Amino acid sequence: MRNNKLQIIILLLALFTGMVACDKDNDSKPVITKLRANSPAPNDSTLTLAGPGQTVVIQGSGFASTTQVFFNGYSTPFNSAILSDNNIVVTIPADMPFASLDPSQLNTVKVVTKNGEVVFSFPVIPPPAIVSGASNENAKAGERITIVGNNFFFVEKVIFPGGVAATANIATTTSGTSLQVTVPAGITQAGTVQVVTRFGVGTSVFRFNDFATGMIANFDDISFFEWGCTITDDASLFPGNHGKYAHLQQDDITGNNWDWWNGKRGIITLRKDWLPASENGNPAANYAMKFEIYVKEPLSNGVMFIGPPPNDTWIYMYRYEPWKTTPGFKTNGWVTVTVPLSEFRKKSSGGTDGAGDKANTVADVIGNIDEMVRFMFVNDTGTPIPKLDIAVDNIRVYKIVK
Repeated sequence: MRNNKLQIIILLLALFTGMVACDKDNDSKPVITKLRANSPAPNDSTLTLAGPGQTVVIQGSGFASTTQVFFNGYSTPFNSAILSDNNIVVTIPADMPFASLDPSQLNTVKVVTKNGEVVFSFPVIPPPAIVSGASNENAKAGERITIVGNNFFFVEKVIFPGGVAATANIATTTSGTSLQVTVPAGITQAGTVQVVTRFGVGTSVFRFNDFATGMIANFDDISFFEWGCTITDDASLFPGNHGKYAHLQQDDITGNNWDWWNGKRGIITLRKDWLPASENGNPAANYAMKFEIYVKEPLSNGVMFIGPPPNDTWIYMYRYEPWKTTPGFKTNGWVTVTVPLSEFRKKSSGGTDGAGDKANTVADVIGNIDEMVRFMFVNDTGTPIPKLDIAVDNIRVYKIVK
């Protein structure tokens, strides 16, 4: 009997010792051994770097009581319901503000538990820059322009055509979606723009300083202008111009005045191939009409119709009317307007030109390719317009999708 009691005591001591050992294991400080992708093999191997928006698995031990996870010092939410002592499944925040992160915490992963914390060296970097547009694709040296896109973090330089680089006074937004840069002197070529960051190089689809590619009318060596408004090169009227431009002007435009031809409110070109005929059946969204515009006097009503091919039928039109959303609209100098051909639209069900279904193919917009271009300013409201004073230049069409 005595031996049985002794055996029971020994057994209880063994169980207690095991429980204490187990508790000690659970109370251990966290350790990170590696990160892997959260996807089936063969992509579940050890990662050497990751980027915003990517789901990863932090592997190691001591994670059962995790309270916080940080990438690059930026707090990252995680699902505690799928947490285990050896794995943390987490998505790196897609909105990580690289521009405002603490440089000393870059390329680190930190896990904080109730029993301590661990910091692990691991590159967390954004993808290369995406360069999608510029406020003025034909700005002159010394002018300040805005370049839009994404991943503009730790920008080192902006390279213009011919390898002319700007390295100073580059201002980026904290979201990384735009930057401002001063156009450097010495640009003599046409071409793309590159944004160089610490993490890679992004190249634009748009072309800078290009007065030839896809050009329908630059009113200089490629004119094709037939009739309408005044063509001038007067830099005192619209500073920053490149040679000649079209000047649309009229004072005291009465309400509901559609007589765009009875004055200087229109641009009508001769017929010209907008694009090669082989591209007629391609998606309209892959191409765009571009032009530079300078709106000097504030506008709050009216519309600039662009069209009306094919065959002067007004089937698909584009309505340029930024003042409808920004009353008193005017530009601070020349700006580039990009209009995807898919934004040329049919009449709406109520009969409004350019407000209905979108164009699907290139052919919808320009018919047999060899077509004219018309810019026609009308007052489609009952409110008079005191003064119209707009310049337009470099009307062109080319592919905007790589």
